[in-house]
Amino acid sequence: MDKLDAIFSPETIAVIGASTTKGKVGHDIFANILSGGYKGTLYPVNPKAKSVLSVKCYTSISNIPDPIDLGMIILPPKAALQAVKDCIAKGVKGIVIVSAGFKEVGGDGARIELEIKALCANAGVRVVGPNCLGVINPSKNVSLNASFSARMPTPGNVSFISQSGALCTAVLDYAADKGFGFSKFISIGNKADVDELDLLRYYHNDPDTDVVMIYMEELSRDAKEFISEVMDMTSGTNPTHVIAIKSGSSDAGARAAASHTGALAGSDALYNAIFTMSGILRCKSVNELFDYAQAFAANKYPASDKIAIITNAGGPGIIATDMSEQSGLKLAKFSDNTIKELKKYLPSTANFHNPVDVIGDAASDRYEKTLATVLSDQEVAAVLIILTPQSMTDAIGTAKAIVHIAKNSRKPIVCSFMGVVDVSEGVKLLQKHKVPVYQFPESAARSLGALRQGMKWLFRKILPQFDLEYDTAKAGKIIDGYIKEGRLVLGELDGNEILKCYGFKTLPMALAESSKDAGNIADKIGYPVVMKIVSPDILHKTDAGGVIVGLENSKDVEQAFVAIMEKAKAYNSDAHIEGILIQKLAPKGKEVILGLSKDPVFGHAVMFGLGGIFVEVYKDVAFRLSPMGRNVARRMVRSIKGYPIFKGLRGEKPSDIETVEKHIVSLKAMADNHPMIKELDINPLFVHEEGNGTTVADIIIRLDNE
Repeated sequence: MDKLDAIFSPETIAVIGASTTKGKVGHDIFANILSGGYKGTLYPVNPKAKSVLSVKCYTSISNIPDPIDLGMIILPPKAALQAVKDCIAKGVKGIVIVSAGFKEVGGDGARIELEIKALCANAGVRVVGPNCLGVINPSKNVSLNASFSARMPTPGNVSFISQSGALCTAVLDYAADKGFGFSKFISIGNKADVDELDLLRYYHNDPDTDVVMIYMEELSRDAKEFISEVMDMTSGTNPTHVIAIKSGSSDAGARAAASHTGALAGSDALYNAIFTMSGILRCKSVNELFDYAQAFAANKYPASDKIAIITNAGGPGIIATDMSEQSGLKLAKFSDNTIKELKKYLPSTANFHNPVDVIGDAASDRYEKTLATVLSDQEVAAVLIILTPQSMTDAIGTAKAIVHIAKNSRKPIVCSFMGVVDVSEGVKLLQKHKVPVYQFPESAARSLGALRQGMKWLFRKILPQFDLEYDTAKAGKIIDGYIKEGRLVLGELDGNEILKCYGFKTLPMALAESSKDAGNIADKIGYPVVMKIVSPDILHKTDAGGVIVGLENSKDVEQAFVAIMEKAKAYNSDAHIEGILIQKLAPKGKEVILGLSKDPVFGHAVMFGLGGIFVEVYKDVAFRLSPMGRNVARRMVRSIKGYPIFKGLRGEKPSDIETVEKHIVSLKAMADNHPMIKELDINPLFVHEEGNGTTVADIIIRLDNE
């Protein structure tokens, strides 16, 4: 038996702080449990009252004669602490602390919350809250509304988790209007104990939950643990589909941002990585959260990205087509037999190809025949139906026809019944029978795209891991040496030796301290060469005019030395300049950026994206965290918009993207083995043709001596 059963399905509840005054939280929670049809036994606890809503009151939980599963506490912090102690002495199995004034206000409240957390952990009692709405279980066997929301949702197969209690009340109201049901519903507040991962574990094993909706403000867990566990839950033959909205997009902590990676690695980018790696579908709005949940709750998924659109109006059909393509879907090409069948009953003015326009005078029978026909086409994996209310439109009849066909089809059907009043009865019928229905075609198309994204995650290709070897000891010795010297910012001359230990190919180079020295070095290295300023005070060399590319002889090199030095001093007169790096020019290739950034909350993140001087302008980058392996690296590379560039455009040969994937895995290994690396940028890394590897052109490493 899971310990959270005492919270979601308690047989006995004590409401500690139950009030006789209507409008107070302690009264309303007790009233909601009582009036919600709770199937267990309920006890109010209030030392100053004889009864609450005609139910006998107890002065303390210790005076209740029966064992108690759940203690609901609605008391200020100091009194709540004593109530927790009483609950533990009584042997309760779970506690929900609704009241506020704890960690969120700091001071004594934060101290008391920590004390409660420690007491309950030692006693093996799970705690929800403090500062939360409560818990709701609409199941007919439980019928529990232990919250201060008066609305009891209808039963469904979607469970909800929220850090915000206020959002919960709005969500419940919105769900009631949409005919949307829940399996479990909980507000977790300050997360003194029970958090998102605990609840995801519970929901994953709950036979009544197929889909989980999450409103998250912050993740309190170790990211690696969260990703590993949730990835297992969202995969396999019995997955739990998780859809989340994350508020806030500010940085998780202060960053020096000496590198491009550090500048781009805000908390929002890292949460994107966490959700992507976990198999969690991220939404942009609460409305989208409901849209996607409605689609997943139907438990029907497209086997491919090919869909059909049926509409009685051309404009909405075009809108749906555009949004479908933006959502990763394609219009299926109908077979000759499908088109032949459509021509039997559609008017000559109809469009028999995809999207099918059944014309504005279409009645329910025309919709029904068309839906049955296109569903039978082997190319069609899902159908989007659009109905606009016109004088001859039969919304309720069309809804009945759709429901009839949907019952016998494993292919997903989503609908857009546009409007409000004229289509309301049809919408209600579709909702009742769990056929996803939306007000606008864009929402329907996006939701179908989300379903397809979920299927791609479930059937993602799993490749064997790379067999990579590193010289960890040598790299560690180099890094320790620099830290002891107080050299915390490394350029190519210093950093390349570290990269070599992890399989990166670097270029011949040497440091010149005079123009004559520069010419001699260039002669030895061989032309053409690149010249770069070397200064711990000038990290982005191009900005200072500190880079000249493609020099072909010693005379040009000597002149360039003087020019670079003058520009560098003009850029920063106080900069300490060590010299100018003479480097062999890299062979041509696609420019990418690879990087590491150490986040104060989640640890090291790896970045990959299109490189060069415009990386912070285009921001076509992706981040990933641990656990990092070949499959994560592969999907990471393919996630950026510019990925088609590497597949070979306009007759070009494909790039050696597999080597890049190896580098991504190697960078994360480097970060794990050497946590004193704070930031790292390889920009650009030249990616050559398939089979020819890569070449490091420029690097910055920033170390942390703490």
